[in-house]
Amino acid sequence: EAPISDPSSSELKISKEGNLILTNQFKTHIWSTNITSATSNYATVAEILDTGNLILRDGSEPSKVYWQSIDHPSDTWLPGGKLGRNKVTGERQRLTSWRNSEDPAPGIFSLETDPNGTSQYFIFWNRTKPFWTSGEWNGEIFAAVPEMTPHYIYNFEYVNNANESYFTYSLQDDKLISRLVLDLSGQIKELTWMENAQEWILFWSQPKQQCDVYALCGPFGRCDENSFPYCSCMKGFSEASPSDWALRDWSRGCKRNTSLQCSSNSTSLSGSEKKDKFFLMSDVSLPANPHSLAVGSIEDCELACLKNCVCTAYSYSGGCNVWYGAKFERRDSLPPVSFFGAPNSGTKKGKTIRVLLGSVLGILACIALVSSLGWLYNRRHKITATKSAEGNLIAFTYNDLKRMTKNFSEKLGGGSFGSVAKGTLPDSTAIAVKRFEGLLRIGEKQFGTK
Repeated sequence: EAPISDPSSSELKISKEGNLILTNQFKTHIWSTNITSATSNYATVAEILDTGNLILRDGSEPSKVYWQSIDHPSDTWLPGGKLGRNKVTGERQRLTSWRNSEDPAPGIFSLETDPNGTSQYFIFWNRTKPFWTSGEWNGEIFAAVPEMTPHYIYNFEYVNNANESYFTYSLQDDKLISRLVLDLSGQIKELTWMENAQEWILFWSQPKQQCDVYALCGPFGRCDENSFPYCSCMKGFSEASPSDWALRDWSRGCKRNTSLQCSSNSTSLSGSEKKDKFFLMSDVSLPANPHSLAVGSIEDCELACLKNCVCTAYSYSGGCNVWYGAKFERRDSLPPVSFFGAPNSGTKKGKTIRVLLGSVLGILACIALVSSLGWLYNRRHKITATKSAEGNLIAFTYNDLKRMTKNFSEKLGGGSFGSVAKGTLPDSTAIAVKRFEGLLRIGEKQFGTK
């Protein structure tokens, strides 16, 4: 929960009571395994296994394990570990992302089994808002992870009894080194070590689109799938904490550059003394539960929001919806089919600006439609794909994969499931392509069905 400030002067050792303890530079106990079954430091041994599991065991009976790190996961789930719930104590085993790229303290994203007891996983934002699910386990695969096939490199097992319910997994090929990590980006990622390349290769991640992660860029942030870093601020806003943003922690989002002048707003939409106005914004992720107002026009809707100091934004499409105190997030990864606004603040010709959130019909809708078709055309021709499958997956043709991997010529490794070759997408992103032995001799049509 509170990482040590000076790792170089800390010490991990076995105490006289037989516990594994961590001390800081002042020899103060920061953490302990806190077990009572061990007798003394002469009878216990700490050992890190090839699986990555750190254990505290009996010195004379190696099979007698008092404590193991695999039972207390942080952001990483290793083969053999459990994620689930102890029905007796109520304790949960979950993955929790780091706070930022340098701080392993708990972040805002967590992966855990369904609190309602079903056999599926959710990724939560701030332990309250689920934004991705694996789908329920059917004994072979998770319903929302169709890429799990009989050739999948993991063997999952679901255990549900009177005392506990949990998932665990093992590797089909014990020569592989693989792990599942809940990244601080809010994605669950499958990483496999490739000895030839001497690096971790990303095989799989969900949500597939980075901007599908809930509130990734924080209040008044803007997420763009085609840029890195993904997050920036809306017009009229700047980073709330530049130091956090530098460490890939965007959770605090953005702040207004100029304070609103709500108290000096006029009671009509005319007049030169009016201080606050609205910006029109597109592709905004709308907060839930708007307030509906009975007004007759978009002008009346705007005026109603303008007169209320806690009104952040409004939209109008046959009816008036307003949001009080809501904090919006903008996405640029989708074509601008519908126009909505998001709150913003800034200056223009000496006036403080306030944001418009609304639907635009007529000419703007036509422009949006043309832009959408152009976007879809460019995207479709950027890479040849046969279809988009469930879960935002892109299915490539066999010829695409041959071209990307130079006919599977640069092998990174392999195992009982087949071989892995290095490839490159058209945008220069490095990829690893799994080639199952059972698919080597099939033709183009059969490959597509696989």
